Formats: sequence, structure tokens, C-alpha cells
Amino acid sequence: MNRQTFQGLALALMIGASTTALNAQAQAVKKPAPAAAKAGQPWLNSKLDPDIRADLVVKAMTQDEKLTLVFGYFGADMKPKYERIDGSLPGSAGYVKGIPRLGIPAQWETDAGVGVATQGSAKEFRERTALPSGMATTATWNPELAYKGGAMIGSEARNSGFNVMLAGGVNLVREPRNGRNFEYGGEDPLLAGMMVGAQIKGIQSNHIVSTIKHYAINNQETGRFVLSANIGDAEARTSDLLAFQIAIEASDPHSVMCAYNRINAVYACENDWLLNTVLKKDWGYKGYVMSDWGAVHSGSKAVNAGLDQQSAGRAFDKQDFLGEVLKADLASGAVSGARLDDMARRITRSLFASGAVDHPVKIAPINLKANGLISQADAEEAMVLLKNDKNLLPLAKTAKTIAVIGAHADVGVLSGGGSSQVYPAGGRAVQGLLPATWPGPVIYYPSSPLKALQKRFPNAKINFADGKDPAVAAALAAASDLAIVFADQWTTESEDVWTLNLPKNQDTTIAAVAKANARTVVVLETGGPVVMPWLNDVGAVLQAWYPGTNGGEAIARVLTGEVDASGRLPVTFPQSVAQLPRPKLDGDPKTPDAWFDVDYKIEGAAVGYKWFDLKKLEPLFPFGYGLSYTKFAYSNLAASEKNGVVTVSFDVKNVGDRAGKDVPQVYLAPKAGGWEAPQRLGGFKKVSLAPGASTKVTVTVDPRLLSTWDGKAHGWSIAAGDYAVSVGASSRSQSATSTVSLKARALPVSPLAR
Repeated sequence: MNRQTFQGLALALMIGASTTALNAQAQAVKKPAPAAAKAGQPWLNSKLDPDIRADLVVKAMTQDEKLTLVFGYFGADMKPKYERIDGSLPGSAGYVKGIPRLGIPAQWETDAGVGVATQGSAKEFRERTALPSGMATTATWNPELAYKGGAMIGSEARNSGFNVMLAGGVNLVREPRNGRNFEYGGEDPLLAGMMVGAQIKGIQSNHIVSTIKHYAINNQETGRFVLSANIGDAEARTSDLLAFQIAIEASDPHSVMCAYNRINAVYACENDWLLNTVLKKDWGYKGYVMSDWGAVHSGSKAVNAGLDQQSAGRAFDKQDFLGEVLKADLASGAVSGARLDDMARRITRSLFASGAVDHPVKIAPINLKANGLISQADAEEAMVLLKNDKNLLPLAKTAKTIAVIGAHADVGVLSGGGSSQVYPAGGRAVQGLLPATWPGPVIYYPSSPLKALQKRFPNAKINFADGKDPAVAAALAAASDLAIVFADQWTTESEDVWTLNLPKNQDTTIAAVAKANARTVVVLETGGPVVMPWLNDVGAVLQAWYPGTNGGEAIARVLTGEVDASGRLPVTFPQSVAQLPRPKLDGDPKTPDAWFDVDYKIEGAAVGYKWFDLKKLEPLFPFGYGLSYTKFAYSNLAASEKNGVVTVSFDVKNVGDRAGKDVPQVYLAPKAGGWEAPQRLGGFKKVSLAPGASTKVTVTVDPRLLSTWDGKAHGWSIAAGDYAVSVGASSRSQSATSTVSLKARALPVSPLAR
């Protein structure tokens, strides 16, 4: 969401949060009592189907009431331009008025995908639990954890008075320098769709609406309001759109948020092909399309193209396009009354289907301690062990002196910036960091890795250096049994990073420490991939991402082996930007209003590891990669086809000497070629095994992953022939291969749709 308008609005942001005051303000917002069927109001009968209920209530509405539902307001002050309206929750993302006469509640909207956020211009901040970044959650390869995390932040949203959560970021990582990659689900459509879909399903288990966003091809922040993402129909449907489709089928998100960017020259929020043809017609989507904040550029054009609700229009858009402009368009016939009915029907259907009507939200206590443990479990399974020479990890209990260096590890862990920023209980661990206003502030959560390690090494001397001076850091490392260097990279909405090297001279510090002490461990807190010029000189590397509320504790538990290192990369780490489809990032942040094109036809559907496979490039670390503290073996691979469905089974055994978790991955490849790349991820399963234990894994392959998009037939098509089916530990490490023969087969647009 766009919050650039905040820049300069506040001279300084208040430190910490005043949850009590915010709750008091929220309690003061009058909310309706639970809906109950009354005489003449059959749509309040919860036993009726949501479609029937929506039809009934729309028939009872006046035109002005329908218009009420399709226009949203911002939930925070932006004085002097905009003042928060009565009924909205303070410091919130948005507000849509309800229709009390008909028992339809208002829509109270909160950012975002890692927890309940507060707008940066607010005078007081909600103290809430932050999940690890979306990229981190995807690195768990564990949909059950994603669901639990979603259910947790959804409960906090509900107990904070919100019934709409602006979550569900599923944009693929086409550009590893994208500032918002940390919010998303990696580079593969199956993995991203399943993981983000599971989180959305968890959020909506609380009888609230979750969005899925940013629809679509929204893959960089530079020029995000004006760029045209140019891509072919087949390529989009086999990559970015497939991720959305899989997530929608898995979770039934009640709203889709259309993106800022243009697609093939047409803005996403007025793109008939994207909204009407693909989403509503081909996929049969029954929910409503809301705009991103500041993403509406027209009235009748956007409405007739499929936009159902304008978000915070008065604060961020040039006109009230779905307000007074729409009312005039209805009068002139530019928009039909039937289309307005459809918009109102889709919105009310979502409120009925989610349970938001039958289960009104109210302020309630939040157990931050218990929720922090849910976040911590996510973070622990998200951490990816990238290197571990001579089993340097888990840390030996015999260490007497340990150097901890850099990234404010003495006080906290980093979080990503922008509209998804969750403000932590206990306040910020580090004060005075820039930028203080949009797209900041830069916030470290008060969960100290140093303190967590001190608890586990009570007899060791653990010293800290801030890492700013490489010589000082190296001297401390030389005087220690081992050194742990924490390095971080702050990424945020509205800005991309222009290099994959670590900022703040941290590469130099790591190199100096590694030269001083061969027993050097590097812990990375980053939004996505970085290059590692020092990799050959360090003993171990742990990718910790942005680890959330209890991140320090989670890092210590993985470093010490209290839990296995079980994360796997959801994104390819390149050796350099020269390996990317676009070595130079498109656009210029100095001219944000200058229109430009991004040519995604270069890679088409060959995103991430598929590009590396296609071009025969050797990555720094491949997609799906990650080490464990134990070892696993795969055997008895079998692949079969029955009634057009491919099933893959195999055994996984823990052949090491300690318990651990593994993520066996199934890859598919047509022996005759014909796909966008040599292979695709076809399935995966996270398993937990004791030493010597084994289990049988069975994976059913989504038929679209064996197909190509046939534009002429307007559907999926499986080519006749032999397909290699492999199982392994990453996209570049497959230990067994089988073959399955398939007949030619045509599939409908949405073969797995509800």
C-alpha cells in the first residue's frame, strides 16, 4: 500500500506504543451487535448460503447504500490534506462504512501480512506480535505452520477490532532486488501458492476477510505507480498468475487487491483481461476486487473492467472515482445498475462467507506471550543453514570465549519496512535510526540474540562489538574461541535495493573477522538473497531472514542445536547480478513519474531457478537448498498415472544420529522438452524424523504443473510423452529419478477449482 504521502508529515515518531490508549479509542467506535434474522431481513439468517444472502440484501438496498459499500476511507490522519473520519479505527489502513439499517457492518481494515500494523503517522502504536517475514515463512516449506501463523495474526486483528486484513502477498520473486520481496512467498508458483494460501486460510478462520495481493505482475518497487510489466498471456498464466490461482483455490480469500503497476500498458485496477477475463470468468472468483491505496485512475473504465471497491480514495487517489464520479456514471449510463449490483453483491457475499456479519469484531485481550511462541516456531523452521564446514554448528558447549559482532545483535533483530510494519511490545530495540518517516521507521524488535546465547552459555565470556570498525571486530574475533557475525540488510516497501551486496561495509567486516578467526559463523538478517564474497573464508552461514517478535531466541535455538536447521531456500541466491535476466534494475528512483516498460518476456515463465536451469547458470545457492544437523536418504521412488492424475511416492529415512526435519522435493521434466525451462517443482512435504526412522511420502501432482497454456484452446494442455520424475534435496540435488508416460490431454482453465 502507498504510504509515501506520510513522508515529512511527522518530525519524529513516538517511541513504543500505547496499546491501552488505542484500545480505548477503538472501544469508543460504536460497532453493531451480532446480526440476527429479523422479520423482513432474511439475509441475516446464517443458515442460508452466502450467495443467496447477498442476493437478498442487495435487492433491499438503495443506490446510495450500494455506493457506500464500494468506497473506502483512510483510517489515519494525513493533515492538512485528509482527516480521519468518525467510525474508523485510529492509525488504521482503511475503513468502509456499513449499512446499519440492513445489519451490514463497516469494514475495518488493517495492514498486513506479518501482523497487525499501525500507520506510521499515528501518535500511538498498537503493540502486536510480528511473524517472521513472508519469505521466512515460505522458507519453512510447512503449510501447517503458515496456517497457524495466519490464524494467530488473524486473531490479533479480530481482537484489535478489524474484520479485514490486507495480507496474502504472493508476488513471485522475478527481481531479487525488489524491496518488498520479504513480504512475499518466493519464486515458485506452487510453493508460493500453497504457503500463502495456507496463511490466508488461517487468517480467515477468525471470521474476518483476508486479501490476496498485489494482483498482478507487481515485481519491483522502483516506478511501481507507472511501470508497465510486459508479459505474454501464456507466460503469465504459467508463473505469477498460477501462484495466485493456486493460493485462491487453497484458501478462498474473500478479496483480491489489484496492484499499482500497468500490465501490457493497462493499469492493473482497470485491466479487463486481468480482472474480468482471468480472475472472475476463468477462475470463477466470487469475492470482490479492492484497489491498492492510490491505484485507481478512472471511474467507469475501472468499474467496467472489474474493480469493485476503491480504497482510501479521498486520501490517495486524484478523485473519488467510486464515489461521486461513479454516481454520475450511473446517471449517464456509463456504468449500468446491474454492474453496481454485482459490486455490492460481491462485497456482501464476502462479508457473509467470512462470518464477518454473523460474528462482529470487538476489542478483546491478546496473549502476546503465547502468540510470540507461535511466531518463534515459524522463525525456527524458517532458518536456512547454507554452510557448515567441519560441523561448526551447532555451537560447541566447550567454547569459553565467544565474539558476537554486528547488526545490533546485543539488543534485537531487524524487521522489514513499509505498510506491513508491526510495532513491537516493549518498544524499539534501537532508537534514532533513519529513515524515521516513510518508508521507515527502521525497527529492530527487542529480542536479543546475544542475551539468548548468554543464557545458553552461562560459563562462557561473550563479548559484543558493533561491527562498524572492521579492525575492532577482527581483534575481538582473534581473541575468541569463535566469532558470530550478524549482518543485516533493511529492505522496505517503495524502494528497491540497487545491489545484492550487504550495506554498511559489512562484507569488509565479515572478511576481516574470518581472516582473524577461521571459526566464524555468519548470521544473515535480510529480506532476500545477497551475494557473499567472503563465503569461502567463513565456517558457517545461517540465513535467518527477518525473524519476527521472538527472533533472537529462535536464532539462538538454531545456532545451539536445540532445534534442527530445517529451512530450505524459497528463492535462488545468485552469484552476482550479472546472472539475472535484467542485470540492471529498470527505472530510476530520481524520476518516479517517468513511464517505462519492464520486459518480462526475457524470462517469461522461467522465473528464479527455472531461469538458472534454462541458461545453465551456477547459482551461489540453489532453490530448495538447505543443510540439516542430520542426514536423510531417499529410496523406493515410484511414479504412476491413473485417470490423468500423477502420484509420486518415496521413502525418506533419517540416517544421521539426531532428530531432524527434511523437505524432500519432487521435480518434473518432459523428456521431449517444450516447457519454459527444463524442470518444475511438482510437490514437496516437510517431515520430522527421529534417528533411524523412516516414512513414506506420497505427493499428488497438480496437472497444471505438467501442462502448458494453450491460448487458442483457452485451457491447459498436457503433451503426450515420457516425463522424468525426480526426488531430491533441492533443484540442483536429485538423488532418484523415475519415468511416467502420459497421454495427450486437455484441461479446463481451472481444473482444481472449487
